[in-house]
Amino acid sequence: MQAGRIILLNGASSAGKSTLARALQSQLPEPFWHWSIDHLLAAGVLPRERIAAGEFDWKAMRRPFLDGFLRTIPALAAAGNDLIVEHIVETADWMRSLVELLAPFDVFYVGVRCPLPELVRRELERGDRRVGSAREDDACTHGFGAYDVEVDSTRAAPDELAADVLGAWHARRAPGAFARMAAPAR
Repeated sequence: MQAGRIILLNGASSAGKSTLARALQSQLPEPFWHWSIDHLLAAGVLPRERIAAGEFDWKAMRRPFLDGFLRTIPALAAAGNDLIVEHIVETADWMRSLVELLAPFDVFYVGVRCPLPELVRRELERGDRRVGSAREDDACTHGFGAYDVEVDSTRAAPDELAADVLGAWHARRAPGAFARMAAPAR
């Protein structure tokens, strides 16, 4: 069985990762899964009411939840599934974990950017995020590692951005960003 390929989208909350993932799915000639923490949250895997009520400590649960999500990515890819994964890389430790976990796979790393005023506007318009999370993410999410390609979600329509990402994906040369980050320092 051939391992799946991974298109990894990194950007702040409300940057347009989900919209770009759906546009990529519609243009890719092969079936790619769209995988994100939001999918797990929407599925109700967390006891959110009990967390909100203070019965369970989210701060204690957060790291194992996020580590578990990261570990699903290589499991799904190892089973032969092609993936479009969206994530918010918040720390250098998370980046190191991702690079280590995904070292055996073909990973195309995409930075999804959006100007801060637009992030804040989108966050408020959505109403399903903690106010301020987009600003916090914007301050840190692009500071860990290099991308294979970057897009600005305000620059073009989602289908155009997806075409740009796929064009860069098809034109890439080894080693990709993840392979370079995984290489030992000389």
